[in-house]
Amino acid sequence: QVQLVESGGGLVQAGGSLRLSCAASGRTFSSYAMGWFRRAPGKEREFVSAISRSGGSTYYADSVKGRFTISRDNAKNTVYLQMNSLKPEDTAGYFCAADRILTTIPTAYHYWGQGTQVTIST
Repeated sequence: QVQLVESGGGLVQAGGSLRLSCAASGRTFSSYAMGWFRRAPGKEREFVSAISRSGGSTYYADSVKGRFTISRDNAKNTVYLQMNSLKPEDTAGYFCAADRILTTIPTAYHYWGQGTQVTIST
C-alpha cells in the first residue's frame, strides 16, 4: 500500500509559479507510475500529468503542456509538479495518484493523496 501526501499549494498571481510535491510512503515507490490530477469547483476531475516509474516517460494535458513539468526523485519517494505561467483557470485542488500502470485515466489509479489547493488570482 502507498500513502501519498501533497504539499506546495497556495495563492499566487497569474503568471507566477508553484511547485507541488507529493511524498509517498513505503519502499516500493519506484514500482509505481505517478499522476497529477485536478478538480476545479463544479467541474470533473481532470488529468494534468503523469510520469513512468523510471521517470523516462511523461505525459501532459494539452492545457498545461509547455507550462507544467512533472518529475520524480525515487531516492526521496517524491514526485513534483513544477507549474509556471499560471493562469486563473489553473485554480483547482491538485491531487497526486499512484498505480502500477502508467495511465491518464483517473479511475485507474488505486492510491490517492488528500490534495493541495492552488488558487491563481488575476
